[in-house]
Amino acid sequence: MIPVRGFEGKTVAVFGLARTGLATAHALLAGGARVALWDDQAKGREAALAAGLPLVDLSKSDWTDFAALMLSPGVPLTHPEPHWTVRRARAAGVEILGDVELFARTVNQAPVHKRPRIVAISGTNGKSTTTALIGHICARAGRDTRVGGNIGFGVLSLEDMHGGAVYVLELSSYQLDLTSSLKPDVSVLLNISPDHLERHGGMEGYVAAKRRLLLNQGKGDTAVIGVDDPFGQMICTEITAANRRTIIPVSASKAMGRGVYVLQGKLYDATGERAVAVADLTQARSLPGRHNWQNAAAAYSAARGLGIPQEDIIEGLMTFPGLAHRMETVGVIGKVRFVNDSKATNSDAARQALSSYPKVYWIAGGRAKTDGIGGLCDLFPRLERAYLIGEASAAFAETLGGKAPVSECGTIAAATQRAYQDAAASGAEAVVLLSPACASFDQFEDFEARGDAFRAAVQSLAHAPVVQETPK
Repeated sequence: MIPVRGFEGKTVAVFGLARTGLATAHALLAGGARVALWDDQAKGREAALAAGLPLVDLSKSDWTDFAALMLSPGVPLTHPEPHWTVRRARAAGVEILGDVELFARTVNQAPVHKRPRIVAISGTNGKSTTTALIGHICARAGRDTRVGGNIGFGVLSLEDMHGGAVYVLELSSYQLDLTSSLKPDVSVLLNISPDHLERHGGMEGYVAAKRRLLLNQGKGDTAVIGVDDPFGQMICTEITAANRRTIIPVSASKAMGRGVYVLQGKLYDATGERAVAVADLTQARSLPGRHNWQNAAAAYSAARGLGIPQEDIIEGLMTFPGLAHRMETVGVIGKVRFVNDSKATNSDAARQALSSYPKVYWIAGGRAKTDGIGGLCDLFPRLERAYLIGEASAAFAETLGGKAPVSECGTIAAATQRAYQDAAASGAEAVVLLSPACASFDQFEDFEARGDAFRAAVQSLAHAPVVQETPK
C-alpha cells in the first residue's frame, strides 16, 4: 500500500466502495487522514463494514467538514449529469479528486531521490495489453516494477514507492478526468476513437480527458503518441510545436521519418539518424495483428524512454505471455481455434481482432455502443457466419442483413456451440472469435466474466463432443 500524504488530520469523504474506493480509504488512513465512506448501494456499504472502515451517510453530512471528496472513477463527474455527491462538494467548495490524483500528490511531496519513475498509458484500445507489456519488459530488464491502475491492482494498493521503482499505470478516461497533478516520466497515448461519450458529453470531452495524460510533462520527459488516427495526429502536432519534451510518434501502418513504426510485421526505430529494423514481430506469438504491433511499437518506445537497453526490450517483446480476454487462444478442438477477445467492448476494438484473420466465425453482441457495427462493413466479407448474443442481437442482425450469414443465439454457450458446429463441419482450419463490439452489462458483470463464460463453453465442447447438425 502507498500511504497518501497531504491530508494528515483532515477528513476526506470517499464515495464509491468497490475496489478503488476501499483501497483508497485504507491508503488515506495509513497516511494519517480521517475518512467518511458511503455508497448508494448496500453491497458497497457492506464491503466497507466487513473491512472495518467507517460509514458516514454523506447525504446527511455537513460538507464543510471535508477537505476533499475522493470519487471512484465509475461515478459520473459531469455527464450524463453530475452525481449528487459532486453537486454537494461543489456547493461546499470541496475539492473533487480520484485515487490517481492522490498518488500523484504523494509522489510530488516525496524527496526527489525517493520519487519513482512513472509510465502512464491511455487510449481507447490496447491500453491493458500495452501496460502489461511495458511492465513485462521492465521486469525482465531487472527493474523493480509495479503494474496497476485500471488493470489489476488499484494504484494505491501497489507496494510503497522508492527511488528505484517503476510504476506502470493504465489510466482510463474516467480516472484522467479526476487527475490534475500526475507528471509521468513517460506517457503513452495509443489511439483515440469514439467511446464512453455519454460520460464525457461527446467526443470533445472524451479527447480532452485523454489529453490530460500529457498535462504536466516537460523537459526530460517522454511522450509516446500513436498517429494512426486523426486525433493522435492532431495532438502529436500540437505538443511537438510546444517542444517541451521528447516526443516519439508510433505507427503500425506507415513509415515515418521520425519515430517508431511497424511495416509488414517488422519493427523499425527511426528515432536516430536513420530507420533501423530492430525486431520481427511476426515471431512474437502473443502479439498478433496490426493493433498489437501498435502496442509493441508503443511499448518499445516507452522502454527506450526509460533507458532500457534495446536488446532487453526485444527480449521482452518476444517473451510476453499475453493477457486474458485479449486475443487469447482458449482452446483448440481439431482444426478449430477459439479466440477470446471479450475485452473488445466497441467496434473499433472488434475491428482489430477481425482484421487479424482472413475468415472467421464471429460471436458478437451485448449492450451496444452508440456506433454499433456499421463501421465494420468492410470486414463483413471475412465472416463465415455471425453468431449474435444479448441486447444488440436484433440490431446487429439488421446491420449484417444480406452481407453475412447470421444466427441469433442469445447466449455465449449457444453461440459457441453453434459456431463450433459450423466451423468443424467446414473441414478446414477455422477460427471461432468472441469479439463482441459491445459492453457486457446486459448479461455479465464485466468483460472478464463474459470471457470466462466463453472459456467455460469451449471447455464443455472439448469434454462433450457436439453432434453435428445437418445444415438447413
